[in-house]
Amino acid sequence: MQLSKLVTAALCAAIPAITSHAANAQTADSTTAPVLTVEQAVSLALHNNPTHLSVVNDRSSATALRKNAYGQLLPRFDAQLSGNYTKAGVAPLSSVQFATQSDVYQSFYALGLTYNLSWATLVGPSRQNANVRAADADIRGSQINVQTTVTQDYLTVLQDQAKVILQDTLIAQAQLQLDLAKAKVAVGSGTQLDVSKAQVTLGQAQVAAIQAKNLVDVDKLRLFQEMGVPEPQNVDLTSQFTVEVPKFSLDSVLALARLQNPTLNALKVRTDVASLDVKSARSSYFPSLQVSTGISGFTDQLANPDVLIGQAIQGAQGCFSEDSLRVRTGLPSLGCQAITPQVAAQIRAQNSQFPFNFTKQPLSVTATLSLPIFDNFHREQTVEQAEALRNDADYKAKAQELQLTADVTAAYLTLQAQLQTVTLQEQNAAQARQQLDLAEVKYKAGAATYLDISDAQATFSTAENDRINSIYQYHKAFAALEGAVGHPLR
Repeated sequence: MQLSKLVTAALCAAIPAITSHAANAQTADSTTAPVLTVEQAVSLALHNNPTHLSVVNDRSSATALRKNAYGQLLPRFDAQLSGNYTKAGVAPLSSVQFATQSDVYQSFYALGLTYNLSWATLVGPSRQNANVRAADADIRGSQINVQTTVTQDYLTVLQDQAKVILQDTLIAQAQLQLDLAKAKVAVGSGTQLDVSKAQVTLGQAQVAAIQAKNLVDVDKLRLFQEMGVPEPQNVDLTSQFTVEVPKFSLDSVLALARLQNPTLNALKVRTDVASLDVKSARSSYFPSLQVSTGISGFTDQLANPDVLIGQAIQGAQGCFSEDSLRVRTGLPSLGCQAITPQVAAQIRAQNSQFPFNFTKQPLSVTATLSLPIFDNFHREQTVEQAEALRNDADYKAKAQELQLTADVTAAYLTLQAQLQTVTLQEQNAAQARQQLDLAEVKYKAGAATYLDISDAQATFSTAENDRINSIYQYHKAFAALEGAVGHPLR
């Protein structure tokens, strides 16, 4: 009960015209039944129907691909930062042993721009724009399908409710006929058999009324299932539909359908996409260009800087030894420098680079123009497949156009036939009503038997039921025609 009240409150809040609950959705008293028009039912379905929402959701993939296609026209930017630690020891490299006397810390950074240009890249945005248009057409087609289905389900409920009213009328008439039969028996002008027949007729009418009311409940469930929301209690469908002569011709609706039908438009757009795919496949015969540039830097630091100082001391000793020999032979001095504490401190400072005291490397620019000469017929296969898919898309669009012509024509002819059927069924129902009234008068006057009134009652029930069916079949045919055209017609 509480869930049903909350659903009713949500329905009332979503549609301004729906009568809201009196003051509080949580109170069980003083609530009024919400009302629902067919426009509001369609609006709720477009916001809640899972199948339709799935079609709407697919558009996000198309827009993401379009964004990516435009992004391919821009250069790619990459940033890299790495670090490395090497333990002291002997490491083989190409059969040569390299020994390190200290652990080594290294870091590296690189910033790079890369730009790729090809015919396929240039075609990409146009292709993805077409895919987005196709997705929009799919959404429009789904909207039309939801509108058509919800409208027809709405009409089905109204049709069921009209039959419930008819059954209530038949029960009332059967009760009057039973009372009349009993009255005639009381005055000696009737038979008990007439009373029994009248009781059977009343019982049959009551059974038919129960089934008719159950059908209303079941079809309401179907309606709200299509809308994608739970059914609130005692919701009242208030839209009124009138039978009118259509103001459009077959040629006009066919022309409108060829322009507005979303399914046909989606297939035509996908034919354009397939044509662009062919151009993209043929672009593999054209050269492509790649330009890249970037800056980078590195650090290289020993964990034990005393190793560097020791190497510097050994170098200085060797320099002084060689310098003494040069001086003795009259050669100029090498100007060797002793490793003082100040020099050692400078060596330690120069070694302290890790992790961000980078040594910058020179800027580099690379341009590559590539043209595949032979790729084992892969390009030819790709082009042939793309052309085959384009032809298939074109055939599907042509087939859809033929189907559209047949569907719209059939729906239009059905609508015209239903319009004529409504006129004839209304005439039949009026004649059956007159026959029933006349039979009742004659029965009261004793000029007819109960069998006559029973036959007239059955004829009236059938004629009135057929009249109701014809009216709502006309409205359903109108909705089916709008669905086939893909555009409202009233």
